[in-house]
Amino acid sequence: MSRQVTAEFLLSAFGKDEFPRPEQPEFAFLGRSNVGKSTLLNTLVGQRLAFVSSTPGRTQSINFYRVDRQWVFVDLPGYGYARVSKSAREAWRGVIEAYLLDRSTLALAFLLVDARRGWMDQDVQLKQWLEHYGCPYLVVATKTDKLNQKERSLSQRAFREHYSGEIVWFSARTGQGVKEIWQTIWKTKTS
Repeated sequence: MSRQVTAEFLLSAFGKDEFPRPEQPEFAFLGRSNVGKSTLLNTLVGQRLAFVSSTPGRTQSINFYRVDRQWVFVDLPGYGYARVSKSAREAWRGVIEAYLLDRSTLALAFLLVDARRGWMDQDVQLKQWLEHYGCPYLVVATKTDKLNQKERSLSQRAFREHYSGEIVWFSARTGQGVKEIWQTIWKTKTS
């Protein structure tokens, strides 16, 4: 990344009443457990800000980070596999839905999908939910560096089966997609 980014942790919220006062445009990172939400966030800001784990389900709260004193990045708990009780998953779902539906400063959601696995049922359900409620989103295919050329071509075709909009192909290792995501953030902020 060519420019310096400042970022700081604001707070972790376990319920709607703990969300920070809405002041700046917010960008939410959504996706399955272990899809790379925290890794993407860290790559965008160029520092280890969000906790990254190889164990799914480590993010168990909604984490807010102030970026360049202009935006707030919001790391949401993943859906799908996580070693937590069904009641805990349902509680996460309620808090996430409250955030997505009621947050006046939510500018855009980044829907992360693992490029190696493609659209899974829960990814499609979340995409449809976002569309139903009119929540603007951008699809980000993660972990693209783990695909060879043939696998990438197959993955790109498979992604088109459920989505015809813009897809950003992202790799934390190579930095692919970082520029495009920042351009989207800037464009969203000014529109």
